[in-house]
Amino acid sequence: MIPDGIADVTPWRDWSSAADAGVRFLHGYLGWDVWLVTRIEGNRWIILRAHPSSVVELGTELAWDSSFCRQMHEGNAPRVATVTAAVPAYAGRVTGPLRGIAAYAGVPVLGTDGGLFGTVCGLASRAQPRSAARDLPVVEMVARMLSTLLAAGLEPPPVPEPAPRPAGALLKDRRPPGEHPAM
Repeated sequence: MIPDGIADVTPWRDWSSAADAGVRFLHGYLGWDVWLVTRIEGNRWIILRAHPSSVVELGTELAWDSSFCRQMHEGNAPRVATVTAAVPAYAGRVTGPLRGIAAYAGVPVLGTDGGLFGTVCGLASRAQPRSAARDLPVVEMVARMLSTLLAAGLEPPPVPEPAPRPAGALLKDRRPPGEHPAM
């Protein structure tokens, strides 16, 4: 039996529990609309974990080639863009299923072989203050923790069945009616 005084620091039972705790922590500590853990398989960018889970369905797939995370991973754009429209590599990706992403933060998650497994990323439908870039080390720590757990042999969850993707934006616009996005 675990004493009450230390129950909050017991180990996670598996990789998925750690990933869920990571995105829950990022959402609670940093805010933003949604935090994701994704996996890359071929040209598929697949959402494995999300918090809050009501914002996007697990198993949602987008083309890796058109993702913000690919631009970040390849060094074409920064890990944090508080205004995606101001970053050319991200600005060209604000249409179609990625419409509505006004701010992005993302960090690679490495697999057991040191190659790219996926990403931890945060998305917001409103531009974020420039000071939000100072929070990047927190996102990097969560991504590194998940990479370390993979390297230690914890298995990630199986890839969920693709979720049907509704037409429109991945993120719902969270502005009150009549308010324009901050740039």
